[in-house]
Parts: sequence; C-alpha cells; structure tokens
Amino acid sequence: MAYRLLKSRNVWRDASSLPRAHVAVNPLPIDRTRAEVQKQTAQTTGNPTEKSKVIRTILADDEVLARHKLRELLRDEPEVEIAGEASTAAETIDLVRATAPDLLFLDIRMPGMDGFDIVGKLAGCEGVSMPRIIFTTAYDGYALRAFDIHALDYLLKPFAAQRFRAAVQRAREQLELAGRNGNGNGKGHGWNEGPHSTRMVFKSRGRILFLPVSEIRWIGAEENYIRISTGTETHLLRETMARIEERLDPGMFLRVHRSAIVNLQYVKEVRTSPQGEFTVVLVNGQKVSMSRSYHARIGELMAHR
Repeated sequence: MAYRLLKSRNVWRDASSLPRAHVAVNPLPIDRTRAEVQKQTAQTTGNPTEKSKVIRTILADDEVLARHKLRELLRDEPEVEIAGEASTAAETIDLVRATAPDLLFLDIRMPGMDGFDIVGKLAGCEGVSMPRIIFTTAYDGYALRAFDIHALDYLLKPFAAQRFRAAVQRAREQLELAGRNGNGNGKGHGWNEGPHSTRMVFKSRGRILFLPVSEIRWIGAEENYIRISTGTETHLLRETMARIEERLDPGMFLRVHRSAIVNLQYVKEVRTSPQGEFTVVLVNGQKVSMSRSYHARIGELMAHR
C-alpha cells in the first residue's frame, strides 16, 4: 500500500486518514516503504528515536487568503509543522482527531458551527487531546468568551507580524512548560492555560486588553461588577468574585474579604487595630479591609513566602 505523506521541514507523517482536500501531498513511488521514509528521516535528523520539538499545527479558516497569510507568517517559525488545513467545522474536528496537533489557529466564524462550538465538540470527543487554541477573527466581540475557555490568544484580523510572533512564542512557552511538567496537551484544568489563568482578556474603555494576572494588585466587588486594580489603572468588569477567584492561582491570590482579593506579591503587611479589625497594606500604601474569617489563612500563607 502506498502512503500519502505530509512533509514539512523533513518531518514525514502518515496522512492517509486526513481529509483529502486539505492535505499537502507529496506522492511517493508505490514501492517506497515506510521503513525507507524512516531511514531518510534518521539520516536527516540524526537519532530516529529522538523527537524534535516540533509544534504540530492546524490552520482552520474558511477563507483561503487567511490560511495563506498564516502559512506565510509561520515560515519564520522553524519548529512549527503545519499538519493540515480546514475550511469547515467538520473538517477541523476531523483533522484534530486525526493528527493530535499541539496548536490550532481557529477562525471564530466557520461554516457549520462557530469556533466556540468546535472547541466544545472537541472537548467532548473521547481520547482527543485538546490543542492550544489561538482564535483568529475580524470581530472583537468574542474576546470575553475566548477568555472564558482559556484561549491561548485572540488575534484580530488583520494582525501584524510582531503580534503574530508573540502569540506563537506564547504557545511555545506553554508547550515547553507542559512538557516539563509531563502534562502533554491533554484535556482538563482549563484547556490552554493549565489550572489557572495567566492573563485576562476583556474590554475596557473601548480597548481589548490582554492583562497578565501578575500585574493585578487587588480586585474588589462593586455590586454586580468587579474592579481590577493594577499599579497604574483600574478596570470595571461585569463579573462575580466567585468566578474570578476560580480562575486565579490560590498560591498567588488570596480572598481576604467577601468583596476583596489581593495579590500576595504586593502585600506588605497585615495590621490589626485596637478594635481587632484587620487591614491588608499593599506595597504602594493602599489598604484593603480583611475579614476575621480570612485572617488565619493569610498568616499561614505569608509564613511560607
């Protein structure tokens, strides 16, 4: 049997199970065996059993020009291997199941279902490892939903090369971290960020912000909203304290009051008043009230820092 193989930077893979219309094919002579392919790979890469740090990637967009733009940008990323392309939701799901990619560039508006539905479908597929997701779209209104499912990044078309490289670098760092921790790219714990978010994506004053959580000093509740305070500005979001607390690393953030969460790296001290009330003092002198029920917990955490 002759195999249809996909070649990208000297990496050969069996593509016989991929959707025919969206696989780059290098026809092989009928007598060329898989062993010969492996021999050639070994001569090119050295040890055939040693896996290179290749980032297997799928491009999913219904626009041909958009996929072409992604391919052009990825030429400058030598470790990225394009395992296939898809133009519909069904093709995207089939490709992910067939190739187990590390990274998926996913347009939000796809024929058949939107990008979020595709992610939900993949999450429900037995035995399918969820790739890191970078959404690509011309619409900014989906950023908050992307944050909800822990998307790795959210690229607004037309995106600049520098912005694109930053997204790929972020994927590279996440995959390297997962590899060191032995987590692979398996499902669970919030698909692309591990158990806790490392940044937040939200609209504020007409902008879409990608805010690293390490820059947050404290978060306060204001009726049906929360206010996020950094060192230089604040942002008001329609969110609950319970939901935001679930997304934050408890080793870094601590609930000190039913309406306040603080970043422990910015805590200077905890003061006790003569009346027995507690106050958290941040490094910039800002004060946050602490409930008595949370006092023992912060003392325990600060003792180990």
